[in-house]
Amino acid sequence: MILTTTNSVEDYRILEYNGIVSGTAVNMQKMGLTFNMQKYYAEISESIADVKDQAFANLKVNAEKMNANAVVGIQVDVELKSGEGLIAVIITGTAVSIVKR
Repeated sequence: MILTTTNSVEDYRILEYNGIVSGTAVNMQKMGLTFNMQKYYAEISESIADVKDQAFANLKVNAEKMNANAVVGIQVDVELKSGEGLIAVIITGTAVSIVKR
């Protein structure tokens, strides 16, 4: 599965546009009480990376269900609800079928 933020894949031709596809993941921040801001931001970054990986995995599964072998035009949206400790990642793109030129 090829994933790209561009609208095409170099050396490939798009045969079919299968539709808009998304992958979403939401997770609670796993953070202990700390007064070290550097550690706090490192934990947030790690949580975002974990949720983003999960959202990309969901995107791939959903694209495969649409018989796509690539997703182009990917956009990633990260939402933080710091008061609630929630992290949401929504990834959207166009599922396509491509072949090598």
